[in-house]
Amino acid sequence: MRSMTGFGSGDAALGGGRVCVEVRSLNHRFLETRVRLPAEIADHTFYVEQRCRDLLNRGRYDISARLEGPALAAPSFDVERARLAYAALSQLRDDVAPGAEIPLSLLASLPDLLNQQAKLDVAEVRTALDTALDVAVEGLNEMRRVEGAALEADLLGLLQRARGLRDQIASNAPALAAAFRKRVEERLERVLRERPISVEPARLEAEVVLLAERADLCEELARLESHFDQFAALCAEAAPIGRRLDFLLQEVGREANTIGSKCQDAALAHLVVELKTEVERMREQVQNIE
Repeated sequence: MRSMTGFGSGDAALGGGRVCVEVRSLNHRFLETRVRLPAEIADHTFYVEQRCRDLLNRGRYDISARLEGPALAAPSFDVERARLAYAALSQLRDDVAPGAEIPLSLLASLPDLLNQQAKLDVAEVRTALDTALDVAVEGLNEMRRVEGAALEADLLGLLQRARGLRDQIASNAPALAAAFRKRVEERLERVLRERPISVEPARLEAEVVLLAERADLCEELARLESHFDQFAALCAEAAPIGRRLDFLLQEVGREANTIGSKCQDAALAHLVVELKTEVERMREQVQNIE
């Protein structure tokens, strides 16, 4: 089990310097990546996005990179051509505006005086990004594994409490069914006293049994036990399980709601409320699981 929140960083040699990659993750229903690269290697943004989709699972990821040191060669200035250009500008100044100042910054706007940085080799950049990204993702996953272990321990504790509440409801369910049947019989007797009608005893008994069965909790309790067993088994898996756990807890919530609608007993209703509370706590934690 891994958490969906974490951080990792890595770096690799590039040119005369290094490229440093950082990966941050947050919880999200699907896989979402946002990549920010420096202008010098921004052409490789799509490549990094595709690599991240191969390496990462559900969650929102912010991937950023920066260049350190002389990754690119410094731009050079053609001094001799600059001198010739300045002399030509000075002669023009003397002809049209004697005494006017010629700012040196004007030379920077002239073409071909500044030799631009050479572009880095595509394969070299991608190799460096791959290396740095792999290290960053490994650090991210290690942090997420540590946090995931803490989440697993918390979830199993909540699951144990939910099982205990389910067992308490199950131990009280037979008495609840018997009490419900007794109430139904008493109401039917009262109705028959107020409005005497001819009713076949067998038919009356069948109706009482049918009503009592509708209040029976055996099916819901059995499904709850099955869902809890599946939940515990999933927690032991190494693959991403967050969405499956969330689905299971939705089913647990439905069974708890059904039990609550059938309960005509204050003590059992209180247990159902406690069960729903534990399930909601579990769902909140599951949102942070990959």
